[in-house]
Amino acid sequence: MLSLVGTPIGNLSDASPRVLDTLRGADVVLCEDTRVTSKLLARFEIRVPLERCDENVIASRVESVLGRVAAGARIAFVSDAGMPGVSDPGQRLVDAALDEGLPIEVIPGPSAVTCALVASGLGMEHFFFEGFLPRKAGGRARRLAELAAIPGALVFYESPRRVVATLDSLAEAFPARRVALVRELTKLHEECVRDVSGALAERIRERGEVRGECVIVVEGPSEAELEGLRAAAASGPATIEEAIAEGLAVGEPKSALAKRLAKQFGIPKSEVYDKLV
Repeated sequence: MLSLVGTPIGNLSDASPRVLDTLRGADVVLCEDTRVTSKLLARFEIRVPLERCDENVIASRVESVLGRVAAGARIAFVSDAGMPGVSDPGQRLVDAALDEGLPIEVIPGPSAVTCALVASGLGMEHFFFEGFLPRKAGGRARRLAELAAIPGALVFYESPRRVVATLDSLAEAFPARRVALVRELTKLHEECVRDVSGALAERIRERGEVRGECVIVVEGPSEAELEGLRAAAASGPATIEEAIAEGLAVGEPKSALAKRLAKQFGIPKSEVYDKLV
């Protein structure tokens, strides 16, 4: 059996009896970082061999892991925190195991996505989990423009080092929407800070250093915003000037906007940039 085991995202007390029983009964535990997983096992006095199987090596380990499962081994796979395969290694292994007809099971554990959604208090009848946004401002702006018309809340993971820059991008893309920053989930200093996007970005900037892993929840678009987005998509900009105005309105960086429109309208980037300035 290959067991995909969800582990605590901060508070080790969240490990369920089934999680612990699965880890105790495994012949080996595959993990991202043996130092991290060894702390979890030590906390519950579980003595099982650990083997590194992170994103850098998992592709080369798939065949041998499946061979061991086929031979009768009980293998547990964990990420450093949360559910394997969700912004963490694991999906490739599950895909290959199913293709080979090998037995798998998923042992549920805490989820930063659902915990943050509940903590945010924002509407979550529908939501879209994006994971990490591009690191560069231009890439973030383009991706947020693509996500704008999704009729539900948006959920992002972010590093504390980049969270202010990401909040700034969200303020440019969604100036009227509320945003919640949820950090240190399940830990002693768990916190949810919520405000309109621009105000939240400024509040977090004033704090200086931000600590702990962060989840950002963006309120879904209003019906009026959705109608505007649909109308814009249906008509499209008729002129380069209209396209420039739309790009600036959503906060797309000038250089990225000039490059995109040069390709779209078939004119030199320098000419677009002159019009933009």
